[in-house]
Amino acid sequence: MTGHCIKGRFAPSPTGPLHFGSLVTAVASHFDARSKGGKWLVRMEDLDTPRVVPGSDADILRTLERFGLDWDGPVLYQSTRIDAYRDALEQLRRDGHAYPCSCTRTTRAPCNCTGGPRWRVHLPDGDFTVLRADGIFAYQLAVVVDDAYQGITDVVRGADLLDSTPRQIHLQKLLGLPSPTYRHVPVVTNEKGQKLSKQTLAPALDLTRTAEQLERARRFLGLG
Repeated sequence: MTGHCIKGRFAPSPTGPLHFGSLVTAVASHFDARSKGGKWLVRMEDLDTPRVVPGSDADILRTLERFGLDWDGPVLYQSTRIDAYRDALEQLRRDGHAYPCSCTRTTRAPCNCTGGPRWRVHLPDGDFTVLRADGIFAYQLAVVVDDAYQGITDVVRGADLLDSTPRQIHLQKLLGLPSPTYRHVPVVTNEKGQKLSKQTLAPALDLTRTAEQLERARRFLGLG
């Protein structure tokens, strides 16, 4: 696909400010879409409400603007899409692909539950959750439904999500949805070899040094 058919996206969780690892992913996705003459969308993955930090969505958008990462169209918030996820889960349930489960979150193998608050989907190498026990729709289901809804054709994201890709392709097949092209960029780590994240206390991007950090991100990606 070329030109206007291409649609990429950046989908941060509004749980705090963007860090350098976030910038690398955003730059990679933005460059991929724009270099093909395509559109680049921003989606806020705000389903995990206990972790959402009020105001961080606006902070993320301001940061993207400061780094010159312009996006097309309105920002989609997953919290407005609950009915769509519920419909997708109902389709999976109706077709016999999802089952209720009361096993612990770490259990991946098929279980013999007769019911439970969690819903899982069968996968040959390990079942996975699509509705959490706390009633929050899981990332795997939400991202698949939203990528199809927004017409995303090209997904560029960190290699830490590589394991998620076959699960999402599996869900797309079960739901009769198209599969985007997936590309995964190297994960940025700290001096201890840990992925930069809020959990590893990655510092927020310095908005007084945008050019320097943008150039560093481009070099990390081999873009010059």
